[in-house]
Amino acid sequence: MKKLKHLIFTLFVLLSTMTYAQDLYDLETIQTIEITFAENNWDALLDAQKAGDGDYIMAQSVTINGVSFDSVGVKYKGNSSYNPNQVKNPWHIELDTYKEQEYEGYTDIKLANGHKDPSFLRDVLGFQILRQYMDAPLSNYANLYVNGALIGLYTNTESISKKFVNSRFGSKNNAFFDCSPPDGAGPQNTNFPNLVYLGQDSTEYYDSYDIKSDEGWQELIDFCDTLTNNIADIEKILDVDRALWMLAFDNVIVNLDSYIGNFKQNYYLYRSDYQQFFPIVWDLNESFGVFSQTGTGSLNNITSKQQMNQLLHSSDANFPLVQKLLSIPMYKRMYLAHYKTMLLENFDNDAYYTSAQAFHNTIDAAVQADGNKFYTYNDFLNNLTSDINSGGGPMGGSIPGITNLMDGRNNYLLGLADFTQTEPVISNIALSNAAPVVDETITITASITDENAVYLGYRSETIAPFTRVEMYDDGAHNDGAANDGIYGVDLEINNSLVQYYIYAENDNAGMFSPQRAEYEYHTITATTINPPVGDLVINEFMASNDATMADQDGEYDDWIELYNNSSSSIDLEGYFLSDDATDLMQWAFPSGAVIDANGYIIVWADDDGDQEGLHANFKLSASAESIFLVSPTGTILDEVSYVDQITDFSYGRFPNGTGDFQSMLPTFNAENNGTTSTSNTALESPGLHVFPNPADDSFYLEINGSEQNESVVYIYDLNGKITYQNTASKNILIDSSKWTSGMYIIRVGSSFLKMVIN
Repeated sequence: MKKLKHLIFTLFVLLSTMTYAQDLYDLETIQTIEITFAENNWDALLDAQKAGDGDYIMAQSVTINGVSFDSVGVKYKGNSSYNPNQVKNPWHIELDTYKEQEYEGYTDIKLANGHKDPSFLRDVLGFQILRQYMDAPLSNYANLYVNGALIGLYTNTESISKKFVNSRFGSKNNAFFDCSPPDGAGPQNTNFPNLVYLGQDSTEYYDSYDIKSDEGWQELIDFCDTLTNNIADIEKILDVDRALWMLAFDNVIVNLDSYIGNFKQNYYLYRSDYQQFFPIVWDLNESFGVFSQTGTGSLNNITSKQQMNQLLHSSDANFPLVQKLLSIPMYKRMYLAHYKTMLLENFDNDAYYTSAQAFHNTIDAAVQADGNKFYTYNDFLNNLTSDINSGGGPMGGSIPGITNLMDGRNNYLLGLADFTQTEPVISNIALSNAAPVVDETITITASITDENAVYLGYRSETIAPFTRVEMYDDGAHNDGAANDGIYGVDLEINNSLVQYYIYAENDNAGMFSPQRAEYEYHTITATTINPPVGDLVINEFMASNDATMADQDGEYDDWIELYNNSSSSIDLEGYFLSDDATDLMQWAFPSGAVIDANGYIIVWADDDGDQEGLHANFKLSASAESIFLVSPTGTILDEVSYVDQITDFSYGRFPNGTGDFQSMLPTFNAENNGTTSTSNTALESPGLHVFPNPADDSFYLEINGSEQNESVVYIYDLNGKITYQNTASKNILIDSSKWTSGMYIIRVGSSFLKMVIN
């Protein structure tokens, strides 16, 4: 990943991180997926492949919500959820096995069959909770038909693929592991991905981990070695905060078919460009107490699951990710702070139950129509609240009712000393200059009580590790008087976008601000000194073109527009465009490329030199990078650096040819018109109205016109994180009393509105 010297932060940064594909994973819509085979014995063919090499077989076509694809790779997947004698097996659909094709940017569709989950809720509800705290897959529901016959209702969960890690972490070619035994977990296997260090011979790890990258065994070995033998350096090789969120999540919802259970599986590890492994949770169908084996015994009744130890395995060397991390007092306090945040935000306030009821209502008719489900319709209705005896289902014994388990667990946990200790209180966070310029040093202060140590975590690039430095109340750090409860620290602003959080702790408890840190954070937006504008400039570009403008071959590719500010034409032969600061002469304009006086020229950034016209040998990243315009002598004539871009919005100069860059409605090969994300009229829809605006503790959202047909309201903060999500058809009163002051974006369907919280 290129280190950006200058990031230009605009309001539409947050819009690009809203969702990864609203339609395919829309929580209120059941997807329709139809598979057609030329062969009538398709089930036998799939069973044979599952028993053999497990490779894909070709379906004649796959249709997703009316969009058809021919020659698609499909196969059965799963371990205990697969059985050759059952009709409803889990599926993996790979659209691009034989042809380059995708649906909404996705090539892999993973369908789980509801095995061991009478409620049909555990995957979707669990991932909805987890996505508040760390990167996790999107998940909803799909009805599957094969050769015209309904197979049943499935859980449709985003594949943890190279596309996934690239969309979240900005790269895809680093060490990548599926931490589940390649031959499946179970009594037949004692090789589990528990991260125990087994020495330097990579073959010792082959039976426990399934590598998804071309190489990376040594990186995994180094991680296990560091975890076991050099915990002081663990943050160099592991995103510890994400690991703590994962461990807390698994423990809170009694998800024992995970790292903290008997098989120590169902998670992925991906190593970022910053050399840290990121954990990613997978497979929640046995969460909320279905799986009972902890690895040191079994939880055989509802009380034992409600009262499962919140520090399970903290002294067990067979679970080094728990044992070693929680042996560090600061990490343990951070873990407990995350744990309590999950409890208060989801279970103590019954938010999880509201979501579960909404999912139940969405899928009720589909569950009734599913003739191949593993449990009865009454089991489905009852298991949200009540334990059921699985009877003839795929699992013996009793399956906990989700609310029976979690209400009892929440009450038990919040009564424990670990969660009743006095916590630090963080308030009055302030910047000495709220609008700094790049390279300026500012002071960040905060009022803290009940603390004995305070830290600032900060970074200047998304995905980069946070650097943690101590804050002081000594009167020597622009913090006022010594011991007055105000902590301060100086911070050099070395980029246009700085993200930060504050962590405070005492001997018994820790507290973050914001409480979902490090996944959420406060933001500082700095200004830069713009380079002088010359005759030839980068005027506008689009880094995510889905339907705006096609090239001569009908392809919707990235594009870059240059503008000639002068009154004479410019011969561009020998000029260069690049997206790589280490290779400024990456692509040269060919002979005959001329830009007219006060004219425009378009270059397609599609890495396709075989096409006619101007097609550069690189593509633009929608997440973050720089574009350089370079003279024949190697001098940089113009450059622009940017962060995440929203699909079908461009980034351009306003006023045209001379102004600063800002997000805007595209004006391909024409004058930039200034309809931008930062203008007063931007993001205003006649169908949405907020009052009061600015607001304090609450506000009304009025939904009119066609927007009433769009029933989901999303509100995003300046970090691009969802602050509020709910259903509404007309008017709604929204409580904003706990929101951070600043600007927010309201989205209903394709309509947007910006508002301010005081």
